[in-house]
Amino acid sequence: MTKSMAERLKIASQGQGIPLVFIHGWGLNSAVWQPCLAQLQTNFEVITVDLPGFATNSKVQLGQYSLVEIADAIAQTVGKPAVYIGWSLGGLVASQITIKHPKQVLGLVTVASSPQFVERDNWPGIKASVLALFHQQLAQDTTKTISNFLKIQAMGSPHIRQDIKKIRDLVMQHEQPTRQVLDDSLSLLETSNLSEQLQNITQPFLRLYGKLDGLVPKQVIALIDDLAPNSQRYIFEQASHAPFISHQTEFLTILISWLKEHLN
Repeated sequence: MTKSMAERLKIASQGQGIPLVFIHGWGLNSAVWQPCLAQLQTNFEVITVDLPGFATNSKVQLGQYSLVEIADAIAQTVGKPAVYIGWSLGGLVASQITIKHPKQVLGLVTVASSPQFVERDNWPGIKASVLALFHQQLAQDTTKTISNFLKIQAMGSPHIRQDIKKIRDLVMQHEQPTRQVLDDSLSLLETSNLSEQLQNITQPFLRLYGKLDGLVPKQVIALIDDLAPNSQRYIFEQASHAPFISHQTEFLTILISWLKEHLN
């Protein structure tokens, strides 16, 4: 990766204090975090970044659309030690940044994420056939595919319609990614596996889950406990895949108290 490529990533920053970098999930963009930011920027510097190919970084192209290149680009652009907070696919990216650039990471928070998303052997996850179907649908209608993905994300939430509308309204403020970018980033969900590397994370590490999540099933939580014994976890009893949308107050309470405990 060339230096100029990382510099072309745009990031947005608000507030002052310890930097918190928020990384969004597949098919969406950094606007999903907007409802959470106002309360955080009084005590923290809040940084949001769109993944390469998405929204404000839609023109950024990587030599290879890999987890390592994306992690390198974001760490280089942020350019200072920060707490990384990643949702879903963003959790994989944030974990990769922590593993590869440990000096750049003060703490790691993953939200509704897994070190490997696909169901394999004794590992619960998304069925490979479901992701294959998404690849097929992308070829026909990208907007509809993202819409279907939002429905899966909100399944189980007590206010599913409101959640989907809220996420869609936030995300649609920006230009949508191309089919190629959606295809490439979906492949990251299929092929990435950081399970063995979680034990190398020594920074404060918080894992947040929704008990009703259909994409990161609750059975996986205990397996990750064993892989990352130094981490802490919290489960939102009534949430599915987007607890920071469906249970914003509870999410912020847990996050802020953990940050104060571990980073002050």
